[in-house]
Amino acid sequence: MEIPADLGRVLVIIPTYNERDNIERITGRVREAVPAVDVLVVDDASPDGTGEVADALAAVDGQIKVLHRAGKDGLGPAYIAGFRWAAEHGYDVMVEMDADGSHQPEELPRLLTALEDADLVIGARWVPGGKVRNWPRRREALSRGANTYARLMLGFHLHDATGGYRAFRAATLDKIGLDDVDSRGYCFQIDLALRAVRQGLRVVEVPITFVERVHGTSKMSRDVMAEAALRITQWGVSDRTRKRRPPR
Repeated sequence: MEIPADLGRVLVIIPTYNERDNIERITGRVREAVPAVDVLVVDDASPDGTGEVADALAAVDGQIKVLHRAGKDGLGPAYIAGFRWAAEHGYDVMVEMDADGSHQPEELPRLLTALEDADLVIGARWVPGGKVRNWPRRREALSRGANTYARLMLGFHLHDATGGYRAFRAATLDKIGLDDVDSRGYCFQIDLALRAVRQGLRVVEVPITFVERVHGTSKMSRDVMAEAALRITQWGVSDRTRKRRPPR
């Protein structure tokens, strides 16, 4: 696929922590699916040598870049570091993608095409046409429940605000601001989507097929889920309190 001309330069940002068994495969699939995009691997000093594997890939492919960070610091800070690197290097579109293969690079053209008429595109599992493969029912129920709770508490239209396969215009990230984002786990995705909605930006969901990882272990934990639940509640209560205040 050729990148739509009005989108400009596109960077796919892939955060990694202990993804040695996955990183070569996922970067290769991205480069094959959309050869014109560049890839930035943001590695949090993976003990398994993921960063070194990424360096080797970058040495033979100039469109693969690597950003090394000092240690494991959460998904949100890793993406923010990637966004800032992209802005410094003049990219117009930033794509979030997991390293484990759960986000299909072959569906990236669909996200980029939708971005022609949007400010943020989210690859969504819980919309018509969206699918999940190889998930236990408990995890599917948890994800659906979290997104329903977010939609009710935050009052927006999104059905998969936790989805981590998404494409931002650089201008969108400028408008929503990153300096005061301190969400670290998966609620980072809800945080940025909420900011975009509050700014009146056009947020579009397109259906994707999410596939459970084959190699490695999931980064989901009770702490990550607890952070998301707490922050959704705080944001929702804050919105309701603000709306009830009488004008001065």
